[in-house]
Amino acid sequence: MTLSKKVVLLGHFGVGKTSLFRRFVDNEFSEDYKVTLGVQIKKKVVEMPDGRELSMIIWDTEGHTDIEDTRKSYLLGSNAFIYVFDLTRIDTYKDLTKDLEYLAKNHPKVIIKTIGNKLDLVSEKEIQKKFDELNITVDCLTSAKTNKNVQNFFTDLSIEITS
Repeated sequence: MTLSKKVVLLGHFGVGKTSLFRRFVDNEFSEDYKVTLGVQIKKKVVEMPDGRELSMIIWDTEGHTDIEDTRKSYLLGSNAFIYVFDLTRIDTYKDLTKDLEYLAKNHPKVIIKTIGNKLDLVSEKEIQKKFDELNITVDCLTSAKTNKNVQNFFTDLSIEITS
């Protein structure tokens, strides 16, 4: 029996949502930046450790500087939100706590995860210092370009949303 779960990628413009999406679903990366208009949806079937299959329906949404500008219809029926930000651009995560609180308040039953992307462009030590200053904790640091932590993050998420 195949389970089906909806996962929505959220965050500012240019943080790498589409790159993470393409890296996980198609194992591809492109340096060419193309703005996502509206939403792009793809499915990835993941084999679970217990032998079951999970059909992850992943929604790659257009970027917004204010989470409240995201179309409500994109969020309905979600099992997980992945809030992606760019580790090299503080403006993409300075309001992280506020944005996560908004999501949790309006979608209390949805799993919410955070990804700091573009790890290939900064040092983890430098980033941790910035997170400490802003009192931020995140679930995962990734690089869609190098594929660092991408597959492991989505594998862990697939286990969590089926538990």
